Amino acid sequence: MQTETLLYIILAGIIALGLALFQYFTKKRRLSKLNVLFTFLRFLTFFSTLLLIINPSFDQIKVSVEKPNLVLAIDNSSSVKYLNQDESVLKFIDKIKANNDIQNKFNIDYYTFGENLKSLDSMSFSEKQTNISKAFTQLSQLYKQTTSPTLLISDGNQTYGNDYQFSSNSYKQPIYPIILGDTITYTDLKIQQFNVNKYAYLKNRFPIEAILVYNGSRNVSSKFVVKNGNTTVYSKSIDFSKNNNSKVINFTLPANSVGVSNYKATLVPIENEKNIINNSKNFAVEVINQKTKIAIVSDFSHPDLGALKKSIESNEQRSVSILDTKEAINQINDFQLIILYQPNNKFNNLYSNLELQNKNKFVIVGTKTDLSFLNRATTSYYHSITDQTEYYLAELNINYSPFFIEDINFESFPPLLSNYGTIKFNTPFQSILEKTVRGVSTNETLLATFETNGRREAVLFGEHIWQWRAQSYLNEKSFNTFDDFIGKLIQYLASNKQKSRLNLDYESFYNGSGSIVIKAEFFDKNYVFDTRETLYITLTDTNSKVKKTFPLILKNNNYQVNLSSLPPSEYSFTVKASKENLSKSGSFQILEYNVEQQFLNADVTKLQQLATNSRGSSYFIEKAEAVIDDLLNDNRFVPIQKSSKNIIPLIDWKFLLALIALSLGLEWFLRKYNGLI
Repeated sequence: MQTETLLYIILAGIIALGLALFQYFTKKRRLSKLNVLFTFLRFLTFFSTLLLIINPSFDQIKVSVEKPNLVLAIDNSSSVKYLNQDESVLKFIDKIKANNDIQNKFNIDYYTFGENLKSLDSMSFSEKQTNISKAFTQLSQLYKQTTSPTLLISDGNQTYGNDYQFSSNSYKQPIYPIILGDTITYTDLKIQQFNVNKYAYLKNRFPIEAILVYNGSRNVSSKFVVKNGNTTVYSKSIDFSKNNNSKVINFTLPANSVGVSNYKATLVPIENEKNIINNSKNFAVEVINQKTKIAIVSDFSHPDLGALKKSIESNEQRSVSILDTKEAINQINDFQLIILYQPNNKFNNLYSNLELQNKNKFVIVGTKTDLSFLNRATTSYYHSITDQTEYYLAELNINYSPFFIEDINFESFPPLLSNYGTIKFNTPFQSILEKTVRGVSTNETLLATFETNGRREAVLFGEHIWQWRAQSYLNEKSFNTFDDFIGKLIQYLASNKQKSRLNLDYESFYNGSGSIVIKAEFFDKNYVFDTRETLYITLTDTNSKVKKTFPLILKNNNYQVNLSSLPPSEYSFTVKASKENLSKSGSFQILEYNVEQQFLNADVTKLQQLATNSRGSSYFIEKAEAVIDDLLNDNRFVPIQKSSKNIIPLIDWKFLLALIALSLGLEWFLRKYNGLI
């Protein structure tokens, strides 16, 4: 408390006492016990009131003890069960929970991980994928500012994601791997990796690459066989030795019939081989009978051209040619879609031919576009001419209905450079993306589609879309999300199918260890997305004839159902609307493959290196109790005493108000009782 405040309090006491004495000890009043009491009560009233006016502040110090955290991250994937370590894990967790010393020293948090990190609810050891790297990324966000030693209870076998040995460097906590498995080396043959395109074209041959690995010390011979049903379509004898322990096999197979063709590749097991599951792998190829050909027409070079070509050709069913206007006119009948990049007067004859043949087109407008020519060449829209440019960000129109559009985080994408000015459409259209400036919507179209006379068109009012593809990679570490968005737009423009009120999005086959999600979109009679409908999917296993029905859940701007729990088989399905007589059918296959069953051992080397890099220690599950003693004796993990200082003004002290009320009330009562009022 400051000296000045203390002087004010002393002065307030003197004033309060003076006023009280003045009121009760005058010449007319005699000294009595009652007057002394009245003086004291009046002094309390005056002094308390003056204290509230001065309002001094007091320091309040609170002391608390903060225990360090102990994080248990437990591998819940099926590989743990396959290695017969599930019971050992449960016993170890019970020992941690039963140890009072550990409970007293740490705040213990339990998590499980497979594809994602989750708080521990129950242990099933049934997850089909393991991403240890993602678990560390999520933990680093939760325990950024704390002391949190982490027990990683895992076999160390990761099926996808970044290498956790390096990505764990961002997790600034000591890591103690509890290794599930042993270091015994078993003789084993396996198909390490299988590379094959998803699509092939009729009457062509599609390439396949198989990487075969041998783990053992003696010389062995085997045979690599690929079958389509009961027919052997490829075979080759393979020899392995301790030094020559891997083979890369490259071969091609014919695509003779349209549809999905299923194959099974097998590396024939050797004698006494422990794990023969990883000797086989199922794969499938969808054979299509034609390739969509697309032309990008431009009279100058621009990074957008290459980005569009790579994005469109990420789908093997499509090929792209970059042409100038003269080349395009001579080949116009060879393409299902023409992309006109920043057209000018040189496009005059090409526009006339496209209109004459009623061909679908995609126009990209930029700063080098001749807007006067464009306004003359098309009657569908008009762009005012201002000779000014502006950068516009994109905002997704969630009510866009012709086909599925997912939000791929458009708001994070760099702005596109566009001509400034209003855009007027003379035909019904739907915006996919709208322009925003500094977070404010302009109600102007950035990307739109429309249909006239059975012809489909799209127009993008901006250039530098190559930056979107680059930003998509920075966001997702993959080009897939942006390429899928462009792919859906191209698919819509390259097709002349009529609009449907119920649309489905699914693959013709899925790997058994992957995610299986079927999406649907339902529109009302005005082709506006309808969130009021209830959709159901009825699945039929074509082998067992078992039927199952599931509801589709509304999520974002589509309905979807997750079927990842289905066993490998062939399925037919029908999606129906409950309120209207609308339905659509399809079929797909789930290939038999469990990536978690491909491992014979724990990845001991990587887990031990992980412990060393993080200043922790590694333990095998059989001797894991030693980690308890090490944690209890480690001086890095001790409780921290923290003190917090709060400044509390006197006016917040409600008891002082109660004291004023009490002294005034008591004084009034005593005066009334003694007949002085």
